[in-house]
Amino acid sequence: MKALLLIGVLGLGLVSGGYAEATSTEDAPTKVGTKALAEASPAEVATKATGEPVSVYVIPVTEAIDSPNLFILRRGLKEAIANEVDAVVLDMDTPGGRVDICLEMMEMLDRFEGETMTYVNEDAISAGSFIAAATESIYFSPRGKIGASAVIQGRGEDVPETARQKIESYLRANIRVMSAAYPYRAEVIRAMMDADFELKIGEEVIKPAGGLLTLTAAEAVKTYGEPPEPLLGAGIYDSVEDLLQSRYGAEGYRIETFEVTYSEELAKWMQTFAPALMGLGLLLLFIEFKTPGWGIFGIGGIALIALFFISQNIAGLAGNEVIFMFLLGVLLVLVEVLLMPGVIVAGLTGAFLMVGSLLWAMVDYWPGGEMDFTLEMFEKPLVQLMYGLAIAVGGALLLARFLKGSWLERQLVLEDAVGGGRQSESEALTASASELVGASGVVCKPLHPVGEIEIAGVRHAARCEVGTVETGARVRVLRVSDFNVIVEAVEE
Repeated sequence: MKALLLIGVLGLGLVSGGYAEATSTEDAPTKVGTKALAEASPAEVATKATGEPVSVYVIPVTEAIDSPNLFILRRGLKEAIANEVDAVVLDMDTPGGRVDICLEMMEMLDRFEGETMTYVNEDAISAGSFIAAATESIYFSPRGKIGASAVIQGRGEDVPETARQKIESYLRANIRVMSAAYPYRAEVIRAMMDADFELKIGEEVIKPAGGLLTLTAAEAVKTYGEPPEPLLGAGIYDSVEDLLQSRYGAEGYRIETFEVTYSEELAKWMQTFAPALMGLGLLLLFIEFKTPGWGIFGIGGIALIALFFISQNIAGLAGNEVIFMFLLGVLLVLVEVLLMPGVIVAGLTGAFLMVGSLLWAMVDYWPGGEMDFTLEMFEKPLVQLMYGLAIAVGGALLLARFLKGSWLERQLVLEDAVGGGRQSESEALTASASELVGASGVVCKPLHPVGEIEIAGVRHAARCEVGTVETGARVRVLRVSDFNVIVEAVEE
């Protein structure tokens, strides 16, 4: 029955997926960066030991730091982990962006156990400088620049003082944790975000108080102290390929294929509207279930739910298996509705699979990690799922309240098709619901289980209580719902 399918779909609101917690490793990867000339990187050690070229993913981090870059980095790192890639290079050119997204990207980089590098090509400004500082080595193009990292609001206004201090304190703590092996990195990043801070090494003042630090490529690789250590950068190269060739030799590396496709760019845009896609899809399915037959609303609802899965999958949050799981659930519910009404088992199993598929689509699973199911995993997805369900349930309640007898209902529900001057179906149901109960009629369109019957010259959308009824058979009305009559076959 359509009602069973509706219950199964709306039941998805009872559960939701979430982002997986970060998994920690006891052995942190060996830091290289400014000590690259003195110490071999993990990837270089692997090359020397096996004789195989180092496998490298080059992941673009371009334009503003926002959800799109988060999605791309997540997918790239997951693929790198799954394919046992040795090193990841962030090809960066960004003016900065959202702090919350920046922090998530920094934490993601810590999940990758291989070598991480940033190639500043040409800008790593604001949030870009924090992400670069979370990688093990920072390299520059000749025109590279990094810095100017003060925290501001989205439209350029200053953040209130107390909030700014909290955010900057937390960011600096993250940088100190991730750059403990580097003598100057934490202080340099602080000078980029705190105008009142004076950066001084020995007797030389790198940045006086009263401004924010922004470094050119040449300034970033300048050495200080004894023994000499680069201030921030590990080297200057004309391209990523030149960088990798210098590190590993002409035959010592291979760049694994990683491309941002057109469909992924579209999915990044769609992700913003994922809750609305889910909600509108459920609402269209509700309308379809409340009207006879199968038409544009059912197709539209399934299409929107499919777009929701596409946005989640391409963003790197799930695999194709969740789509197959959802479709299998829909298939089982349709088997219950169309072939075995009243059996319940197929419908409940299908609803369970549909619930499970949406849950799995929202779980941020990292290859090789352990799944620790905690409440925190479900917080963000639950909020988004509630938005979608609010659209579906709220729209359904409004339709149930205002649709009956309206012009829209008359367009959705079949009207009289035989003879002249007959009542519309909605008028007939409203005016004579009590009279229809117990009345006999003839099937005009087969009930599988929804179709159409004729009673006293008036056609009605109908649904059979059990099984199916073919055209020409006689039926008796058991009760009347909001949009159709429920009937059973009458043996002649």
